[in-house]
Amino acid sequence: MRARDLGIRLLGDTGPLNAITDVPGVEVGYTTLIEGDAVRTGVTAVLPRGRSGINVPCTAGWYSLNGNGEMTGTTMLSEAGQLRMPVLITNTHAVGPCHRGAIDWAAREHPEVAAQWLLPVVAETWDGYLNDINGPHVRPEHAVAAIEDAKPGPVAEGSLGGGTGMNCYAFKGGNGTSSRVVRYEQDTYTVGVFLQANFGGRRELTVAGVPVGEALTDDNPIEDGDWKTPPGAGSVIVVVATDAPLLPGQCSALARRVPLGLARTGTTGSHFSGDIFLAFSTGNAASMTPSAFSEGDLGYDQVRNIPWSRMDDLFTAVVYATEEAVLNALTAGRDMTGRDGRRSPGLPLDRVAELVKR
Repeated sequence: MRARDLGIRLLGDTGPLNAITDVPGVEVGYTTLIEGDAVRTGVTAVLPRGRSGINVPCTAGWYSLNGNGEMTGTTMLSEAGQLRMPVLITNTHAVGPCHRGAIDWAAREHPEVAAQWLLPVVAETWDGYLNDINGPHVRPEHAVAAIEDAKPGPVAEGSLGGGTGMNCYAFKGGNGTSSRVVRYEQDTYTVGVFLQANFGGRRELTVAGVPVGEALTDDNPIEDGDWKTPPGAGSVIVVVATDAPLLPGQCSALARRVPLGLARTGTTGSHFSGDIFLAFSTGNAASMTPSAFSEGDLGYDQVRNIPWSRMDDLFTAVVYATEEAVLNALTAGRDMTGRDGRRSPGLPLDRVAELVKR
């Protein structure tokens, strides 16, 4: 079930799958680790051009609403405005093994790219409420497996991959995705969003403009139980993809619109929530230099871009797709019990639908 299945009215025209994989070439893969009573974690991989496409970079940019979190590789994104490696998302204390795993995979499958240096992008949110986060459960081979699992087509949402142990608005959170179609002159482009949702206080939750959180304060073990989590803590990582041809600075501008979509779901941006966003464009594949170390005359990159004055529809698409991706993550969530018997309740779908309808 997804948010629209509840009869919730959401704005904008979606792609056929309503997922980040509506952007041609983008693939998503998971490794999910659920073991015993305490392991609830995993790794998610988002591949901009699929496993075979890392030779050709994408223009890219990023933005941090709140830096109480981690996304590796961002200094190079700021410097060069290019992304080629898979983007991995996991838990806070598994960034290192996933970084190593991304390098291991590239060295094995694309030695021509790994011959010089690699700066993988690995991002995290904190799953320590449900998961034994200090245990060495995520290993480099799990990151490799997530990359190898990546595929186009429908994207599973909720509690799997890096989102396995995550919570959102003190309900079961995890992965969500959505897309919007943008028309520009005679062309049609897609903006896709994928996020790992682990943020927001219960009373903040807003669905399609309706503040439902105040009516859903019961059954809240995350904020009211023995484990006192500060309301709004946790973090959110958002990946924005588009096939519209953009400059790196325009990708950063897309990333800066993500908080507007998050805010439509109620969050006010807790200090304890690391909110970091990445945006990339696949729109210049034919003209981007495959490698700075290729033999012969490299010539010039010939990068096309939509004029800045015509970016508004893309900004709108990011905002609407981000909002819906959060609601999809919540709608897909189901009750989960983990570490020390702690429970994360699923969103009460019937109650939410009735509150929005009323």
